[in-house]
Amino acid sequence: MITHFITNVSTRFNPFSAGAKSARLFLTSLPPSARANGMSIVTELLPRTSTAASTLHIKFKDGKQLNLDCENLGIKSIVEEVDRHSRALQKQADIDG
Repeated sequence: MITHFITNVSTRFNPFSAGAKSARLFLTSLPPSARANGMSIVTELLPRTSTAASTLHIKFKDGKQLNLDCENLGIKSIVEEVDRHSRALQKQADIDG
């Protein structure tokens, strides 16, 4: 997964819910040096009894924001969406030099 162009990751999930699996896996796929390289990572853990949906908000360097519903998307779909936009930004960076 290309994380170079991500500036902000915000998640909200109940860690005991099966629907939060995608959000948890996405957080584990971020590199350990992400915060040191300027990425802001905010995680809000909901209580065990919460029925709120798991959400993932990602902001890129160009200002685009992805608001993903982790309840309905698997980790592969989330990574695919993030990589799709990251590849477009990588192409633009390569063209600009």
